[in-house]
Amino acid sequence: MEEKIKPTRRPRKAARASVPSVISQRELAKLGGGQVAYIRVMSSDEARRLYPAVEGLPAGIDLYALHAADGTPLALTDSRMAAIGHAKGDKLEVASLH
Repeated sequence: MEEKIKPTRRPRKAARASVPSVISQRELAKLGGGQVAYIRVMSSDEARRLYPAVEGLPAGIDLYALHAADGTPLALTDSRMAAIGHAKGDKLEVASLH
């Protein structure tokens, strides 16, 4: 009599949550209920290009731009502490970017 061999079952893989590869500006704006911001360091030359309405920026210094989670510029200053102070004054949580 021939013995039948049952195939072994492989354990099921856990279902993966669907994670979007790109987040829209609208979705970013919703992060933290609209209360999240980030600080971006940039040169004064870069700041002149990005914010042409700002006049009188000295050349060759680093500036700190406070942005809402969706990228909307909120403030431009010459110190990180001033950018953090502005965020706290607006009751925003500053997120670290890596």
